[in-house]
Amino acid sequence: MGIIGWIIVGLVVGALAKAIMPGKDPGGIIVTCIIGVVGGLLGGWISSALFGVDTGSFFDLRTWLIALVGSLVLLGIYRLVVGRRSRTHA
Repeated sequence: MGIIGWIIVGLVVGALAKAIMPGKDPGGIIVTCIIGVVGGLLGGWISSALFGVDTGSFFDLRTWLIALVGSLVLLGIYRLVVGRRSRTHA
């Protein structure tokens, strides 16, 4: 799947990750969508490079699950890092 496909999947999956992990995001919906795109790309790269899992086509469920897991992990890390930083300065 091409980079444009991963960006589209990442935008949708970023919104899904926000729905799965509700709560206050330090950056809002734009940052969540960017995290979704980066998480989708990261999930696709890690799955193919480290685990040898082919991501499949745009409409393949495996592609969407890999992107969702990547987005959830990245959103969790983002919340930990930015949330901790904002609590220490308050």
